[in-house]
Amino acid sequence: MGQFEVIFCIVDAGFSDSVMSAARECGAKGGTVLNARGTAREDAEKLFNISIQPEKEIVLILASNEIKDDILHAIYKNVGLNTSAQGIAFSLPVDEVVGLTTPAVKTEEKTTIEE
Repeated sequence: MGQFEVIFCIVDAGFSDSVMSAARECGAKGGTVLNARGTAREDAEKLFNISIQPEKEIVLILASNEIKDDILHAIYKNVGLNTSAQGIAFSLPVDEVVGLTTPAVKTEEKTTIEE
């Protein structure tokens, strides 16, 4: 199992900074925000007594397994379905990571051959 997970958080437009604030308090270093458009059936809105705002933001956060649960809990508390952000979040395991320069990630040293 890898040492990282990617957290996906889908919120109404304008709430990605709130997602990142909550995640940073738990140790996240940064994230990536994607603009998106949500879709929902009208009867689903009535059933769950929520309104679906079509403009969404998806925040992707790469986090170590050690802080992933804390980040998800903070996101739920600060921007979850019971807030005006109407956020949902989930995580998926990540098998391999390249491009990070944190002590938790071993990087391969480059060697040069002298002629």
